[in-house]
Amino acid sequence: MEKIPYVQSVSIGVWVRAGSVDETQKNSGISHFIEHMLFKGTDKRSAKKIAEDVDKIGGQINAFTGKEATCYYLKTLSHNIDQAADILIDMFMHSRFDKEEMEKEKRVVYEEIKMIEDSPEDDAHDIISELIFKGNPFAKSIIGTPKSLQGITQKSIRKYMEEEYTRDNIVISVCGSFDPDHVCNLFEGALSNLKAEKKPKDYEKAEYKANYKSKVKDIEQSHICLGLQGVSLDDDRYYSLVLLNNIMGGSMSSRLFQNIREEKGLAYSVYSMSSSFSNTGYFNIYAGVSHDKVKEALIGIKDELIILKKCGITSEELQTAKEQLKGSYIFSLENVNGRMFSIGKSMLLLDRIYTPEEVMESVDAVTMDDIYGVSDLITDIHNYSGILIGRNRIDLKKVIQA
Repeated sequence: MEKIPYVQSVSIGVWVRAGSVDETQKNSGISHFIEHMLFKGTDKRSAKKIAEDVDKIGGQINAFTGKEATCYYLKTLSHNIDQAADILIDMFMHSRFDKEEMEKEKRVVYEEIKMIEDSPEDDAHDIISELIFKGNPFAKSIIGTPKSLQGITQKSIRKYMEEEYTRDNIVISVCGSFDPDHVCNLFEGALSNLKAEKKPKDYEKAEYKANYKSKVKDIEQSHICLGLQGVSLDDDRYYSLVLLNNIMGGSMSSRLFQNIREEKGLAYSVYSMSSSFSNTGYFNIYAGVSHDKVKEALIGIKDELIILKKCGITSEELQTAKEQLKGSYIFSLENVNGRMFSIGKSMLLLDRIYTPEEVMESVDAVTMDDIYGVSDLITDIHNYSGILIGRNRIDLKKVIQA
């Protein structure tokens, strides 16, 4: 819990350490489907009644599913916290998983899958994750496939929730204006019917090697995504890689943006990302370019990685990246949802909460030597996996390895 007495709102998040990494090929997408179904009716509320009750308290309710966590959250006015907690607990503990509603919601998720297919940028990011983590649990799709969704039943949902939705696997995250003792009373015993502990799992971990894929689609632009494995959330190099990512492709002044877009005019959208999980992570570079500019864009990206390896970065670039990162972090904390997400995710995945002061100190503590050390992770183009979605099939491996 984090109390902010000067605001008039409160955000409550119910976090479950269960996501696509916990699924099998057969039930792929079940975490995401359960997230949908918790909004489809309980023993005392229909789906419409859930929506109406949230509106009656001026609330905003939503949820999301990731690789290793699912979060259900509700933001409302502080004086409506009792009703907000009641709605969340009711959904979490008493959802009906009505068979008719399940079939309707499967059709909704099928459309969501089609929507991703119709958004090549999103599709490229999904595929690069599968390529980078091939043979590992993190390769699994969050949304699943039409075939795996069709096999999800009321019985398989209840079995999955019994195994994954355990008390030691859940964090209640609360941020805003509230009385801490009162919040504890609201949730005291509310989840007592859940199993106490999650059975430990041994995750497979295949050795990383570069993988490539070319996907032909009749679209107006080619979409390139290159990536490789990065660092975990608790890795000592975490902030170094985040800062290096900012320098390479995290802002309008970044090297990739300035080179590929501003100087060469090859792409409207070009950027890099660093994503971290509890025990792994990945770094990727994306660019959307004309079909006839794919090779030129790949060479431009390759050149930037070579320059980084040979010349490193400047102290001015590092200082700018630090200010940008600290600014983004503080901005995200200036609303109760942002702070609830921060403390909830940290407690769930790292079993501790880093204060804003600790985060800022960690960012400021990164040195030029730290950046030099972590840059070895991302400078070799031959280590990158790659996906190209466009009108023309290109031997991506041949271009990258040239």
